[in-house]
Amino acid sequence: MGAHLYVRAPLPSFCSMIAHLSRFLILLVLISTIHLVNGSDTEKLIEFKNSLVNGKNLITWNATTSPCNNNVANWEGLLCTNGTVWGLELEGKGLRGNIDTNILNELSSLVSISFNNNNLEGTFPEFGMLDGIREITLSNNKFHGEISANAFKGLKWLKKLNLANNELMGQIPRSLPRLPKLQELMLQDNQFEGELPQFDQGKLTIANFANNHLRGRIPLGLQQFPASQFSGNELCGTPLGECQRDGASTATIIVTALAVAIAVAAVIVAVIILIHHRNHEIPAGFPNNSSMVLAESANLSTQERGETSTQSGNQKNISIKLTFLTDDEERFDLTDLLKASAEILGSGMFGSTYKTALINGKVMVVKRFKQMNNLGKDEFYVHMKKLGRLRHPNIQPIIAFYYRKDEKLLVSEYVDNISLSFHLHGNQSDEKRSPDWPTRLKIVKGVVKGLQDLYINLPSLIVPHGHLKSSNVLLTKDYDPRLTDYGLVPVTNLEHARDFMMAYKSPEYQQLGRISKKTDIWCLGILILEIMTGKLPPNTLHQSKGNDIDLTDFINSLAEQESSIDMLDKEMTGFDRSNEGEMIKLLKIGLSCCEKDVNKRMDIKQVVEMIEELKEKDSSEDDFLSTYSSELDK
Repeated sequence: MGAHLYVRAPLPSFCSMIAHLSRFLILLVLISTIHLVNGSDTEKLIEFKNSLVNGKNLITWNATTSPCNNNVANWEGLLCTNGTVWGLELEGKGLRGNIDTNILNELSSLVSISFNNNNLEGTFPEFGMLDGIREITLSNNKFHGEISANAFKGLKWLKKLNLANNELMGQIPRSLPRLPKLQELMLQDNQFEGELPQFDQGKLTIANFANNHLRGRIPLGLQQFPASQFSGNELCGTPLGECQRDGASTATIIVTALAVAIAVAAVIVAVIILIHHRNHEIPAGFPNNSSMVLAESANLSTQERGETSTQSGNQKNISIKLTFLTDDEERFDLTDLLKASAEILGSGMFGSTYKTALINGKVMVVKRFKQMNNLGKDEFYVHMKKLGRLRHPNIQPIIAFYYRKDEKLLVSEYVDNISLSFHLHGNQSDEKRSPDWPTRLKIVKGVVKGLQDLYINLPSLIVPHGHLKSSNVLLTKDYDPRLTDYGLVPVTNLEHARDFMMAYKSPEYQQLGRISKKTDIWCLGILILEIMTGKLPPNTLHQSKGNDIDLTDFINSLAEQESSIDMLDKEMTGFDRSNEGEMIKLLKIGLSCCEKDVNKRMDIKQVVEMIEELKEKDSSEDDFLSTYSSELDK
C-alpha cells in the first residue's frame, strides 16, 4: 500500500508543470504572432505609401515606430485595434497614383479604407481580393473607365461603398445588388449609363445615383429614396414623374425619334451657316489631350466641345459663346478654353477646378458646378449679373459663365499664389513658408474689407458670402487676399448647401434652422482662429454630414485655454514681445465673432472697425480693452 502511494503522489505535480509549460508555449506563440503581424503591417504600409506617386512626401509614417499601440494609432491616418491596423483614413492628402490592392490584401485586419478628396487616378482598383473589407470610400478622386460586372463579387461583408464624383462610366456592376450586407451606396456625379439594377427592397438605407447618364424606370427596391438622389439622369417612375406608357406604338416612337433627329440636324446646319457668314472660323482639330479632361469631366456634348463638322466638305468648329460679365475683358469662347492646355487644380464637394492657358498667354480658371439648379435660367442670369458687377481688390471677379441645366461653368483669372489654406497647412516640402505675423494681419484685413464690400453691394442676400473658409481665399504674389465662391447660396441646391456650405454649419442654423446677416461673421471668426492658431477646423476644408458639433468643440477648446499666447501658431514667425498684444487682440476678436448667440454677435461694421485698429506692433492695451468692451455692449 505504501509503495502504491509513493508511485502515484508525484503525478499531480508533473501534470501541473506540463500544463504551465503548455500555457507558456501558447503565450510565446501568441506574442511572436503579434510581433510578426506588427512587423508585417509596418513593412506593407511603408510599401503602400511608396506605391503612390507622392505618398513619400504627403504621408508622414516613420518605420522606426510601430503603426499601432494597442488601440491607439502612432501613425496618421490609421485606425487600430489590439495592435493591428483595421482602417486607413487618408482623406484630403492630395495623393496621386492608383491603389495597389495587392499590398492592402497583406494587411490581415484591414476592413475599412477611406481616400476621399485626393487625386487618385486610373482604372478602378481590384477590390475583389479584399474579401473581408467592410467600407470603401473613394469620393472626389479621378478614377475613370468602366467597372467590370463582377468587380464586387465575393465581398460579402461590404456595407458601405462611396464612389461619388469620379469619372467612372459604363453599366453599374451587377455584382453590387448581390452583396448581402450592402447598406450605403453613393455613385453620384459620375458617367454611369444604362438602367439601374434591381436591389432588394429595404436593403439599402442610403443611396445616390444623381448626375449620371442613367435611363429607364427606377426599380421597386430603390423607390423609397427622394427624387434628388436620381436627378440629372433620364430616369422615370416613383419618386420621379411617370414613365411613358408602355402601350406607345413602335411607329409612334420611330416617328418621334425621326422628328427630333431632323430638328437637331436643322439647328446644327443653321448654326454652321450662321458661323460661316460671320467668318468666325477656328482652326480645325479636337482639343488637346489635357483639355479633354475638362470637356469630358464636364460632360460637354460634341457641339459644346467644339468638335469639327464635315458638312459640305468644310471642316469648321462650332463656337460656343460664354456669357461675359465684364466689358473690358478680351472675348473668347468655350472652345477656346478647350483648345488650350489644361490641368486639374482640385476637386471638392461642389465640383472640379481647372487651370487653362489661352493662346494669348492669359491663364484662366474654370470651375465646374453641378449643384446649381435652385434657380431657373432667367433668374440665374440675373444673379450672375449682380456678381459680375462686383469690383474690389479683395474679391476675385467672375469674368464669364456658361449655363447648362444640370451644370454651370464659372470662369475667372488664375491667381498664382494658390489658397490661404495651402499656405497655412501645406506640406513644408512644397517650399511654401508659413506666413509671418505681418502677412497674416494683412490677409485678415483684406478679407474683412472684401467681406464688407459683399455686404454693401449684395444687400438682398441673407449671407453675402455663405462659404467663407481658408480654401476660398486666394493669395496674390504680394499676399493680398481675394475671396472666391461668394454669393452662391441662392443658386445652390438647398440640400447640398445644407450639407456642405459653411453658413449652414453655424450655430443659428444647427439650433434654429435658419441663417442670418451675421452668419458670415461666424464664418469669419472660424477663419481668424484658423489663421492665428494654424489649426485646421473640422469640416471646413472638406465638409461632410453629421459632424457639425466638431466646430463647436474647436471653438470651445480655444476659448477655454488660459494662456492666449500658447494658442498662437508655432510656425508663425516675425513676432516678439512688441507685438504679442496685437496678436492676442486679433485672436479675441475671432472668438468674439464666434459668439453662439447671434443677437450678441458683432455686425460687419463693428468687426471692420476693430480689425482696422490693429497694428503690427502693440498699441495701448487699455485703449483696446475699452473699445472692445464698448463694442460688445452695443
